Amino acid sequence: MASRDGADPEGDLSGSAPFAVHPHDALVEIATLLERERASRYKSKAFRTAADAIAGLTDEELRDAASLRRRKGIGDSSFAVIQEALEGGVPGYLADLRERAGVERTSALRKLLRGDLHSHSDWSDGLTSIELMAAAGRALGHEYLALTDHSPRLRVANGLSAERLRAQRDIVAGEGSEGFTLLWGIEVDILDAGELDQEPELLGELDIVVASAHSKLRMERGPMTRRLVAAVSNPHVDVLGHVTGRLVEGSRGTRPQSTFDARAVFEACAAMGVAVEINSRPERQDPPDDLLALALELDCLFSIDSDAHAPGQLSLIDYGAERAERLGVPRERIVTTWPLERLRDWTRRPR
Repeated sequence: MASRDGADPEGDLSGSAPFAVHPHDALVEIATLLERERASRYKSKAFRTAADAIAGLTDEELRDAASLRRRKGIGDSSFAVIQEALEGGVPGYLADLRERAGVERTSALRKLLRGDLHSHSDWSDGLTSIELMAAAGRALGHEYLALTDHSPRLRVANGLSAERLRAQRDIVAGEGSEGFTLLWGIEVDILDAGELDQEPELLGELDIVVASAHSKLRMERGPMTRRLVAAVSNPHVDVLGHVTGRLVEGSRGTRPQSTFDARAVFEACAAMGVAVEINSRPERQDPPDDLLALALELDCLFSIDSDAHAPGQLSLIDYGAERAERLGVPRERIVTTWPLERLRDWTRRPR
């Protein structure tokens, strides 16, 4: 939804002064900022629910406090935000979140990114609809965004069966617009021996395949090396996702990186033209700097991705761009700086 800051909202019947921020926009921005800082998913979802609850209301309806308070989806916090916005100021909670977010992280490389090849919707373990994820991608100025919900074995993430994945095809196609393409993809689980957790024929139909390991991350070095090499050698794989599986901060705690022969894995990536993901989530920072430098030395391609599970998290690519720039990753080897036509040529490469 386009911002209405500084203009009377449609349907204003009171003749009041323009809002500093429209109540609906304030609720959406709060949800987005909470998502970016990876706050409780229930908290951000509550503000999105409240925004949906007041979407389309006239100014007169918004100012009917008694009726608004009884409206489903409006809680104490969201009601307070709406009232502060109606008074003409920036709600205190929003102001605090803006201050916490600080100045947007910037780098020359960030401005060159055209898209993102790793994101999730509420079809698997994301927080919002495909439509909201696509809208957020457009709002960031992306030329393309890949929807890559999880595959079936990852039940804790509501992974998609082949049937459910096929059911996404028309929805994804319908989210395209001038200057923006939503790509139909998957984050497919790498199974114990390097097999991929989805029908091969279906993987061949997708626009983007990100392959990631989510289980048995403490596997011994030899078997883990063979597992990852087998996965990136599969002709359907485009991107190797969060290669070490480590967690370095955040609400889920920390987790050490998997052990494997990184040279062998990255040599296989380079040979197959598979991009090594620079996962932008601050709790992952994956691959670590030393492994990213090795992949750079071995002529690998890279994909700077958000791994977003909510609209506000798409902007986390700021972090990945900053790391890639600091470590000297050249633009021409980052597939997410490529225009869509060149990206499609790469995904259709002979393998």
